[in-house]
Amino acid sequence: MGAYTNAGQQRIIKAMLVLFGDVVNGLPPGALVKALGASAAAITRDMANLIEAGIAERIEETGHYRLTPRLPQQAIKVFTAIDASERRVQEAKQRFTRKPD
Repeated sequence: MGAYTNAGQQRIIKAMLVLFGDVVNGLPPGALVKALGASAAAITRDMANLIEAGIAERIEETGHYRLTPRLPQQAIKVFTAIDASERRVQEAKQRFTRKPD
């Protein structure tokens, strides 16, 4: 690890990415332990922090963790921005490929 990286911070970022694996049913803590190679205590702390940040939630009925809409909504913003940029590029192409009057 580099001078500015932190194992706990890296693990929580990986946890967010793993949670994208099932945004409907969520993942049980044991699956997170296995996927991240971390202790159950570390996963509990990480999930508590993600819940506090509004990024994850615990499904009471199953005890699974899943993402809240917060991150997926950000992904939708990315695609919306790309689509808007694509439209502007197409408009520019049309302007420059039109035959002169």
